[in-house]
Amino acid sequence: MRLHDFLRDNAPFLGAGFLLTFGSAFGQTFFISVFAGEIRAEFGLSHGQWGRAYSLGTLVSAAVMVWTGGLVDRFRIRAAGLFVLLTLAFACLFMAWTPGAWALVPAVFLLRFAGQGMMSHLGAVSMARWFVASRGRALSIAGLGFAAAEASLPILFVALLALYDWRLLWVGAALATLLLIPILLRLLRLERTPQSLAKGNVSFGMGGRHWTRGQVLRHRLFWFMVPALLGPAAFNTALFFQQVHVAEVKGWTHLEFVALFPVYTAANVTALFLSGFLIDRFGTARMMPLFQAPMILGFALFAVADSPAVALFAFLFLGLTSGANATLPSAFWAEFYGTAHIGAIKAMAAAIMVLGSAIGPGLTGTLISAGIGIETQFLWIAGYFAATCASVAIGISTSRRDLAPAA
Repeated sequence: MRLHDFLRDNAPFLGAGFLLTFGSAFGQTFFISVFAGEIRAEFGLSHGQWGRAYSLGTLVSAAVMVWTGGLVDRFRIRAAGLFVLLTLAFACLFMAWTPGAWALVPAVFLLRFAGQGMMSHLGAVSMARWFVASRGRALSIAGLGFAAAEASLPILFVALLALYDWRLLWVGAALATLLLIPILLRLLRLERTPQSLAKGNVSFGMGGRHWTRGQVLRHRLFWFMVPALLGPAAFNTALFFQQVHVAEVKGWTHLEFVALFPVYTAANVTALFLSGFLIDRFGTARMMPLFQAPMILGFALFAVADSPAVALFAFLFLGLTSGANATLPSAFWAEFYGTAHIGAIKAMAAAIMVLGSAIGPGLTGTLISAGIGIETQFLWIAGYFAATCASVAIGISTSRRDLAPAA
């Protein structure tokens, strides 16, 4: 199916996927961290204290995701999306209200659970479930919501911080979230299987069967994948979370740093479409061991960058992996384990990613407070990604032959 026909026939479903991923921004680290300086100043927090509060709230959201994510297998995206958007709007208002440091943990929990957790989960699960032959393409188009939010919202809200109180901006975020509700309900008023499916929406996994979450947990491949699930979530999150500190260490202004985000977004979008095309053409087995390799170069460059021009190339490499990360893992779970229980399986994977996003800020903040510089940490992170590539390669090489019966 040509791209034009694909977009025309499935516009409401693709639009809903885009809206869900874009709306997740208000619970994503790249947005919350814009307010890190104001939050730390208002409540007198060190980097480590703010990082630990952020990590605790995120950890709780990861635990809750394991249960709630599986509910997507039983409820329509339309109904689940309405509930999650209302929860996210409340979370933004709660962050605007926070009377003291004690309230930051529940505020972060609500934002991370509804935004980064469930909104992202709904966007990915809907594309993986609704599309089979064009799953990669659908995930790529829906993933543009992440890219659009990353490119626009940090710059917009950093500029607005110069004019308005940070709490008022969170009220604005709540209103923006509420405005998404009637759009989503309109797009999915006739929620059904999209027209892109010629042979139904059933996709089997290894051995020609649908795997349950318990079976996935007992399978060796899943555990080889865990480091790769943790890595981007932990250390991309840490980079954006520590953006104010990184700019200070490098001697750049905060605005100079966030002005590089569009480069990250451009690479992200490029990788989104390229990975989607490659998924539909070759499957995920060949791509998974390699897609985190650019992170090695990206964090090594951040460690040595002495100007925004060098950081630009670092963002370019990080964007390549981030774009592929928006499509590949979701397609991987469907391809290797089937789609009947994709909500529960993806929820488990999403909980691990949320766990990673809790570890990253807390770990880097604690190490900064302990006197270990962020640039040294970046070198260690580069080494971590070299190890994840090896882990995924080993896991897939021992399991790939099991895909044959499904064909």
